Amino acid sequence: MLGPVVCDIAGTSLTPQEAERIRHPLVGMVILFSRNFASIEQLCALTRAIHDVKPGILIGVDHEGGRVQRFTEGFTKIAAMRTYGELYEHDPEAAARAITAAGFVMAAELRAVGVDFTFAPVLDLDWGRSSVIGTRALALDPRVVTRLARALTQGMLMAGMANCGKHFPGHGWAQADSHVALPVDERDASRIEHADAKPYSWLGIGLASVMTAHVVYPAYDEVPATFSAKILQGLLREKLHFAGFVFSDDLSMKGAADLGDYSERARRALAAGCDGLIVCNAPDEVDAMLPQIDFKADDAWRERAAMLRPRGRMPSIKELEAGVMYRNARALMDAAQQCVA
Repeated sequence: MLGPVVCDIAGTSLTPQEAERIRHPLVGMVILFSRNFASIEQLCALTRAIHDVKPGILIGVDHEGGRVQRFTEGFTKIAAMRTYGELYEHDPEAAARAITAAGFVMAAELRAVGVDFTFAPVLDLDWGRSSVIGTRALALDPRVVTRLARALTQGMLMAGMANCGKHFPGHGWAQADSHVALPVDERDASRIEHADAKPYSWLGIGLASVMTAHVVYPAYDEVPATFSAKILQGLLREKLHFAGFVFSDDLSMKGAADLGDYSERARRALAAGCDGLIVCNAPDEVDAMLPQIDFKADDAWRERAAMLRPRGRMPSIKELEAGVMYRNARALMDAAQQCVA
């Protein structure tokens, strides 16, 4: 990350105005969506253009499997994470092996088209209450979630990609969808810390980054976690000893809308302990916000940001498909999905 702001683009190619926005010193990542994908060839051209405009900038995506897989045609279909949780109930070792393969395939395919980073894994517990999480969750048991998430991130790391656990400290209990409402998790702190927050603690230094939840936890604070120093510094940094990078969830979501205009949301998120500020579907707001952000990277921020960089050489699509590891990983994924079916 060259700067804290994560912004998006509108279409399948880069416009001059978007290129100028990306050049701003505070923009450190471009996040892509399904609307930015037409074909593998087009996507490769787009990621090259973004990297050419600003060498060193990261390109990210929400590409985690199941219903949240932004690129489909020409990409391996990644099963919903619950699939691996269900397999774990019958054969824990097979589930860990299969999800490691899935992490490798997912990350390797993304890197082969020039995408540096994906916001995965989901660490929310499957309480059966949140429709926005649902099958995105691995399991209810935090021990199972931790083990499978560790296996997934191992596969991602084999492809040279970092990870992002979400949504801290847990979005599985609150029923409202933070895209359109402000969820509230009314449970007491001990219940959250001994269940939902456990995967973040147990994954330890294996977790490169986290994304916050736009959820209010009255046991800690009256504002959403994204804007709460009590949660991001008191709980995450001090109590759980997390040393990685902290992304806000999208500041354009309804769960953040009551915290002021975009500049105020950015200010409050940074003050609370966020390192990265995601703003999607609001280009004019990003342009207005960037001059208002008072941010200077220190050594600690740079160290955390460096954890997000892809490692190793990026393969081409042809090189990837010809590789034995990739073919074997695909076979393991297919076998696992057949077992669950």
